[in-house]
Amino acid sequence: MLFVDQAIIYVKAGKGGDGCNSFYRDKYKPKGVPDGGDGGKGGDVIIQADRSLYTLLDFKYRSSFVADKGGNGSGKNKVGKNGKDLIIRVPVGTVIKDAFTGCILRDLVLPEESVVVAKGGRGGRGNQYGKDAQPGKLGEERKLILDLKLIADVGLVGFPNVGKSALISKISSATPSIASYPFTTKKPVLGVAYYRDFQFVVADIPGLISGSHKGKGLGDRFLRHIERTKLLLHIIDMSGSEGRNPLEDYYQINKELGLYSKDLLEKPQILVANKMDLENASENLRVFKKRIKKKIYPICALKAEGLGRLIRDVAIKLQKMGN
Repeated sequence: MLFVDQAIIYVKAGKGGDGCNSFYRDKYKPKGVPDGGDGGKGGDVIIQADRSLYTLLDFKYRSSFVADKGGNGSGKNKVGKNGKDLIIRVPVGTVIKDAFTGCILRDLVLPEESVVVAKGGRGGRGNQYGKDAQPGKLGEERKLILDLKLIADVGLVGFPNVGKSALISKISSATPSIASYPFTTKKPVLGVAYYRDFQFVVADIPGLISGSHKGKGLGDRFLRHIERTKLLLHIIDMSGSEGRNPLEDYYQINKELGLYSKDLLEKPQILVANKMDLENASENLRVFKKRIKKKIYPICALKAEGLGRLIRDVAIKLQKMGN
């Protein structure tokens, strides 16, 4: 499935129905008595979070949404039928913004949570009140930005080709593209990992590079997907197989996280030393530990070595955090 995390849509609520000009006449009332009914209210446009959706792909093919108009009033004081509300379903985690002001209208973080983004027009009054009937009011219209931020318990971060995709493929049912060249992952990937009877959602974020916080390599598009995670798995290629220094990688990724949002640096972070089966990895890990006085998990994701203890400790930490 194509992953789309941003969309621009136009919404227009329904126009209110027109009030009716009508007169009831009989032999006792030859001049007639006003009996025109009110018009019905126009339908609202509502955006609702749906747990079964994972992408904004549908809005790539449809970007305009108009709710039903209200029915017109009629004689005998009959009120027009209200227009049907239009419900637009989006993935949980979608932020709705006004395209012109940038104002956030709602951040839909819970399933079935909804917000009225355009109110239907009020129906016009009929002449039953002794005045000429009135037309219905126009419904609100808006241009909106939909911005999807994935909701996951754990976010995988690191430079391209450090083994994030290999790791998520071994600990979950996710099937990302895996190859021995950078930028294999071009979209976030979600997977569900298990430890005994406990499960948690992991998000594989495309590799970050220097300048990601400014949008280089679409980094800012990817970084927002870890804003909602509870903790980060920082994956480091301890072998230096891409010609980079593991210690410099560690500092650079944290720098990019902090420049994008200080909140990201405050998230719990678990360090993972990957590619420990390759040459230079053991020596690099020894040097790394002298500088970084934090617990680090040596693994080989491709061979699924060292993953048991890592998954166990991640699950325990999440449980303590109240997953």
